[in-house]
Amino acid sequence: MFSFTQDVMAAHREKKSEERNHRSAQNGAQTPQAQWGRAWEVDWFSLASVLFLLAFAPLIVYYFIMSCDQYQCSLTDPLINLLMGNKHLSDIWNKTPSLTYTAAGIYAAWVAFQVVLYVFVPDFCHKFLPGYVGGVQEGAVTPAGVVNKYEINGLQAWIITHVLWFANAYYFHYFSPTIIFDNWIPLLWCANILGYVVSTFAMIKGYFFPTNAKDCKFTGNFFYDYMMGIEFNPRIGKWFDFKLFFNGRPGIVAWTLINLSYAAKQQELYGHVTNSMILVNVLQGIYVLDYFWNESWYLKTIDICHDHFGWYLGWGDCVWLPYLYTLQGLYLVYHPVQLCTANAIGILALGLVGYYVFRMTNHQKDLFRRTNGNCKIWGKKPNFIECSYMSVDGTKYYSKLLTSGFWGWARHFNYTGDLMGSLAYCLACGFEHILPYFYIVYMTILLTHRCIRDEHRCYSKYGKDWKRYTAAVPYRLIPGLF
Repeated sequence: MFSFTQDVMAAHREKKSEERNHRSAQNGAQTPQAQWGRAWEVDWFSLASVLFLLAFAPLIVYYFIMSCDQYQCSLTDPLINLLMGNKHLSDIWNKTPSLTYTAAGIYAAWVAFQVVLYVFVPDFCHKFLPGYVGGVQEGAVTPAGVVNKYEINGLQAWIITHVLWFANAYYFHYFSPTIIFDNWIPLLWCANILGYVVSTFAMIKGYFFPTNAKDCKFTGNFFYDYMMGIEFNPRIGKWFDFKLFFNGRPGIVAWTLINLSYAAKQQELYGHVTNSMILVNVLQGIYVLDYFWNESWYLKTIDICHDHFGWYLGWGDCVWLPYLYTLQGLYLVYHPVQLCTANAIGILALGLVGYYVFRMTNHQKDLFRRTNGNCKIWGKKPNFIECSYMSVDGTKYYSKLLTSGFWGWARHFNYTGDLMGSLAYCLACGFEHILPYFYIVYMTILLTHRCIRDEHRCYSKYGKDWKRYTAAVPYRLIPGLF
């Protein structure tokens, strides 16, 4: 979810696998079964990528947050000061707030509360919200042929959490709404501790007491296995699924709370909340709510269907997501931007159109899957390509690839809508600093390479059927261009 380098690594690895399979086919050998998830073997590029991420991803997060805390969100001033000898690394580190008992208590209570909501409070929203799919749902077939069941209650957890947040802000006053911003860097250390603890536990669990041994992969390389994960769906008990919990809770539930805390801090510092801060809160809030409204749909996405649970999901969801995906709100605390009405309306329109494209594209695929193609898309019966694939136990499955609607325009048009929304978040911050634009740059690189990663996996899974699909839908992101 968080790593461009991880997607590049996967694409490189799967390209090598594709070439080996092609050579085998040319030599008359049987093409191996579909290669799902991560690799069994590690090449030099994959290992180098893993080591790079493990070494530098935590430093990247620290650098961005430190730049705001000490340099008013300038990404260049810290480097200039260091190169000119005006500051030493020790000076910057000594000014960085350390872990505190207050932050540790806040974070422990937060994670524990989300665990309680996830495990012990069955979903009731699906009983009275028309169109919402919650409660017990089935995931996709794993490589070993297992179909896991999930308690979908993320929307309920989000609602309960935010009702309590607003009740405290306007009535109880047990803590300040700025509590997250005020403890932001100490909370960073807590998030890192949880990310490393859960990743290490997942690795140990994969070796000694896996949930399903047939869905484990071992390369023999410690760093690769730690980063990419061993178990496909590590669980504790019947319902605590590591991937689903950390993918959505605590990071994504916190996303909107973090932005609200930024808005509260802006109000405290300047006496008002700017329209740019409101735009960021609204547009990112729509994205978060969309995630939880469609949480059952996300059971069929790449994070759940293909990725094993390792450091890049465990640490990434605890640290990378909440700290780097909320940079726009953090920036606006230090640099309040009041947009003119025309610019604000334009940015809002861009974000809403991007969301519409993102949601409708995903809705078309979901509708097509749920009805097995017996539906209408844009008023017509959808076109599709029939394909087949095999699990590791030799069972043959059949599937259909949609070529109508937005999926006839481009193979990943949902990513195009996602990028439009991402750009809107950044534009709300103006053009004084490059820091808030990290998100659109990162998402563009990530999703472009994720296209490549997805397609190598799909080619490995579907073979010649995938070639038929790419011939029918030749563009990846932008019709007529790419």
